[in-house]
Amino acid sequence: MLLSTKNLSFSHPRQQAIHFPDIQLTSGESLLILGKSGSGKTTLLNLLGGLAQPATGEILIDKVSLSDLKGQKLDLFRGQHIGIVFQKPHLITALTVFENLQLANFFSKKKNDQLMQLLKDLGLADKSKSSVLTLSEGEAQRVSIARALANQPKLILADEPTSSLDDDATQKVIDLLKEQAEKIGAGLIIVTHDQRVKNHISNFIEVKSS
Repeated sequence: MLLSTKNLSFSHPRQQAIHFPDIQLTSGESLLILGKSGSGKTTLLNLLGGLAQPATGEILIDKVSLSDLKGQKLDLFRGQHIGIVFQKPHLITALTVFENLQLANFFSKKKNDQLMQLLKDLGLADKSKSSVLTLSEGEAQRVSIARALANQPKLILADEPTSSLDDDATQKVIDLLKEQAEKIGAGLIIVTHDQRVKNHISNFIEVKSS
């Protein structure tokens, strides 16, 4: 089992705790986490990515409990095993497209000789030396996906990757994520309120705030 969660909950100050469904995910499997705005689905993604700490419960990734990891050990584990595609690309504007991918390798202490092939797969080979400031919105999103895949993670987490896209672009992005996850044998979790994505990934859970 690649990912297993049990009895997860999260508490914002002075708010009622959010309780999440248990998750079981194997390598190569895709899962949707659906929920309306404010339901806590992005909070769940942050918990799975080790970016937030649960109030209760346990998260196991490749049999490692995230709660056992702190500080630099957690950062290193995340860098080596988890790729996160944020809703808005957080790219380093002082670096080129290729250098943004190299930076991901540097922080995770992993070397990937296939970065140019990855950019080619995502239709970005001609942008490798470009400043990220010159990219279109769609190109920046694909670079964000490439950076999440740069370390060949075991788990890919994508936050609202289709929220601002039309139907055709939505299908292309979902297919892209699924193809790349399959290529490296990673599990894929997409967090979204976009019900259209169910047309492409049938396995889903819903998060509802109480």
